[in-house]
Amino acid sequence: MKLNSSYDPKCSKYPYPLKTDHHYLEVKKNNGLVFDEDYPYIDKSSSFTRLRKLFYCIIFCIVFPMTRIKMGLRIYGKKNLRKNKKLLSKGAISVSNHVHLWDYLCVMRGIMPRRPNVLVWAPNIRGENSFLLRMVGGIPIPEEDYKATMTYFNQVERYLHKGGWLHIYAEGSMWEYYRPIRPMKTGAASFAIKVDRPIVPMAFSYRKPSWIRRKLFHQIALFNLNIGKPILPDGRTKEELTEMVHQEVCRLAGINDNIYPPIFHNDDRIDYYTDVYGDKN
Repeated sequence: MKLNSSYDPKCSKYPYPLKTDHHYLEVKKNNGLVFDEDYPYIDKSSSFTRLRKLFYCIIFCIVFPMTRIKMGLRIYGKKNLRKNKKLLSKGAISVSNHVHLWDYLCVMRGIMPRRPNVLVWAPNIRGENSFLLRMVGGIPIPEEDYKATMTYFNQVERYLHKGGWLHIYAEGSMWEYYRPIRPMKTGAASFAIKVDRPIVPMAFSYRKPSWIRRKLFHQIALFNLNIGKPILPDGRTKEELTEMVHQEVCRLAGINDNIYPPIFHNDDRIDYYTDVYGDKN
């Protein structure tokens, strides 16, 4: 299938894995955090709350402007948040493709003044960026522990019931500058159905950098964050809701004919322009 004419970086720099939900960045540290039934997945302690508010001020004053400089970020569709302010104030889930280390900061900027939380692969919360991820609302997804999983689900559901905003990367992992929208897992839809809250689809798309950015700063692409209209569960199954969200993310990204199915079923990567990925030197 052919993607439409909007800019495709066609990046072969990164070693995109065979499975569409797998990670390729190496986590170099393990701080020993244990994500069990006693871990505060939604930390409400006064000390953590104060520290996170201070950190958000730093992000607002320094990091948000840097997204414009570093990534050339442009945000479209904020009117969809303003028009649905009352609905979203009761709690919401947003879903987007995951294509840059800073893209969650772009989401934060796009929905400010809301301060969201985000589901994160557990090894990353134990890794070298543990503190930063926790300060921006990172919630580790527990693995192979039933009691921990139930605690995590219960805390996240209460958070959404009380008006919280949760961001989910339904593709399952980050693939930098990847153009197609990969198959999505049904977790975001499951949460939305369980708590009866809307999903706000978002999509990162790309623009071609200027000559100066390409030649002097070696930038591969500039970023757009496109924000869509909220999608309500409305009695749909998690599969139906996931498919609808996937289709809308594709549309927002400017993709007419996506090369992947909407729902993840252990899918392999499709080499739509090259079979060589990653630095071979």
